[in-house]
Amino acid sequence: MSAILVAINDSSPEAWEEQFRALAPSRDIRLWPDRVGDPAEIAYACVWEPPKGLLAKFANLKAILSVGAGVDHILTEPLLPSIPVVRMVDPDLTMRMTEYVVLHALIAHRKVRVYDTQQQQRLWRNHDQPAASDVTVGIMGLGILGRDAAEVLARIGFKVTGWSRDAKKIPNIETFNGEDGLERFLARTEILVCLLPLTAQTEGILNYALFRKLKRNGAMKGTVLINAGRGKLQVDEDIVAALDTGILAAATLDVFPTEPLPPDSPLWAHPKITITPHNAAFSDPRSIVLNMLRQIERFESGQPFKNVVDRDTGY
Repeated sequence: MSAILVAINDSSPEAWEEQFRALAPSRDIRLWPDRVGDPAEIAYACVWEPPKGLLAKFANLKAILSVGAGVDHILTEPLLPSIPVVRMVDPDLTMRMTEYVVLHALIAHRKVRVYDTQQQQRLWRNHDQPAASDVTVGIMGLGILGRDAAEVLARIGFKVTGWSRDAKKIPNIETFNGEDGLERFLARTEILVCLLPLTAQTEGILNYALFRKLKRNGAMKGTVLINAGRGKLQVDEDIVAALDTGILAAATLDVFPTEPLPPDSPLWAHPKITITPHNAAFSDPRSIVLNMLRQIERFESGQPFKNVVDRDTGY
């Protein structure tokens, strides 16, 4: 039977290997870098941030499967084989991302950080609270993750708009697309949620010039950034500058251009920034492994993979 390579660059790759062995005991599971065996026997590579050049070493590789929603860590490989690259679409992952987005949108909307500070000061003071229906949340990226978050935010009362590269239609949600649509989208957005994929076109899109186009005179009397997409979408120094000049009122950041975030980064200590360690959609490994095994079984039964990446668009 064709071997499955597990090449996951995190602190516990053995835990992923254990999940594969537990859920597919009859499969030949290989772990990079110490238990790869004969490269010619590797048919599938389940990866996260594999080292450059690794995937080109397997002459009989049939598919590359990402264990996360992002695939830029694969597509930037200069020697990438001409085989399907499959992105992770999993209900558990989607649910967790939506939880994260809704949580931090509500933290901003309900002024939780203000009341946290008041609690430390033993200060009893109310602040004006706009209705959710008066606040516009704009979501950049209307794939599976963005669409689900948009629908839940709308269901709890927010005005929700969305922007994507290509035109998308979502019931009861105003959508925009392309460069022309981006300007109009930003002009009405108070809470900006970024769930874009990382491509040549989106790298660095979260910059000072973009932040200046957000709606600062809306019901919230300020604008908030939530980035749970990819780290290289944002320009860290521009976020700090926008916060310091009042262009942004607050930012929640789950991803960063360099991870782990270096201890000397000014983001850590900024009073208007909330940092989480790239765990917005940190899913149950068992669910992710089951998903990949089902994809492989589907392919081996003669059906095409689901969620194959379009290399021209990068997602």
